[in-house]
Amino acid sequence: MELGDPVRAMLDHKGWGALSIGPDQTVFDAIEKMAEHSIGALVVVDGETLVGIFSERDYARKVMLEGRTSHDTLIRDIMSRDVITVPPDATVDHCMHLMTEHHIRHLPVMVESRVAAVVSVGDLVKWIISRQSETIEHLQHYISGGYPR
Repeated sequence: MELGDPVRAMLDHKGWGALSIGPDQTVFDAIEKMAEHSIGALVVVDGETLVGIFSERDYARKVMLEGRTSHDTLIRDIMSRDVITVPPDATVDHCMHLMTEHHIRHLPVMVESRVAAVVSVGDLVKWIISRQSETIEHLQHYISGGYPR
């Protein structure tokens, strides 16, 4: 049941870890790092403490539309501060629900007080599709008589 899988199972397959940026770095630094790693968001950490998240959406709405420059704007000035997080045992269904309800695309996964990973809506959809494909394959094998009776 793919929606009941814990996000930990997905991360064991995808990989743990999260790219971060400091609150006193520039938006340009963040955009450059995101482009280099082909990701849409960075967690903002001060030391080891999660203080925010910066996404492409923050850039579009708080830099471009407000006429700021990425070289002069600090992450702390435009990051999203109210970060919704999940533990590794949160289900894929719960993560999808949170993302839909709060109109967000990235969820930091916390182990104790540290960011252990970030999951995106794309990661979750890819996981669900993969699990459904496995289920379909097992059912086809069963229907075609591939299982002992």
